[in-house]
Amino acid sequence: MEVIPAIDLRGGNVVRLYQGDYERETVFSDDPLAIAERWQAEGGQRLHIVDLDGAHTGNPANLAAIAAIAGRLSIPVQVGGGIRTADTAATLLDAGAARVVIGTAAVSNPELVEDLCRRFGSERVIVALDARDGLVAIRGWTETSAITATELAGRMAQLGVARLLYTDISRDGTLEEPNYDATAALVRASGLQVLSAGGVGAAEHVARLVATGAEAAIIGRALYTGDVTIAAARAAAAL
Repeated sequence: MEVIPAIDLRGGNVVRLYQGDYERETVFSDDPLAIAERWQAEGGQRLHIVDLDGAHTGNPANLAAIAAIAGRLSIPVQVGGGIRTADTAATLLDAGAARVVIGTAAVSNPELVEDLCRRFGSERVIVALDARDGLVAIRGWTETSAITATELAGRMAQLGVARLLYTDISRDGTLEEPNYDATAALVRASGLQVLSAGGVGAAEHVARLVATGAEAAIIGRALYTGDVTIAAARAAAAL
């Protein structure tokens, strides 16, 4: 299982939110490139970047920082947040992103997802299933849709999607532990590759994620607080 460190960008800073709440933000750095280089040097196998400004407004606002990171790192970079048109996706891929992560548009404009899979290939497109009480949240987690994560996964599979990113919003930023049962259920029901995000607060949490069948663990706050190191997470992922 891959271990993927996360960088959330807001106003040019590296931040973490608590349960997706924009009012509960912690700023960890004003130098995203330095953080990205640190996570690569410590053994990150891929980097996950979220443009929180873009997720909230629908217009990516941290493109310069994202392009600088993608241009400097040797590991692949995947980017999400505010990607609601094919042109935006193409801009990020042209800037060096290996994958784009589609969230809100998967609910509001599924035809876009199908088009991106056809144009760029399913390996370059991830659909984010960010769930609150089982229902998919959209627009930077500020709205809750009427569709369940499992239902959306099924629809996305029919459009050619190969990979999902599942986040239980109630666990995000808490360090309590991921939602293992929901992750395993999504893996079984979808038949797709699933990346798990939200809740990792110890290396043993990563080890338990392996049993769910998840392809990767995306780790955010725990790396910044020092509760988990990439080396320890990778060792746990290999158990």
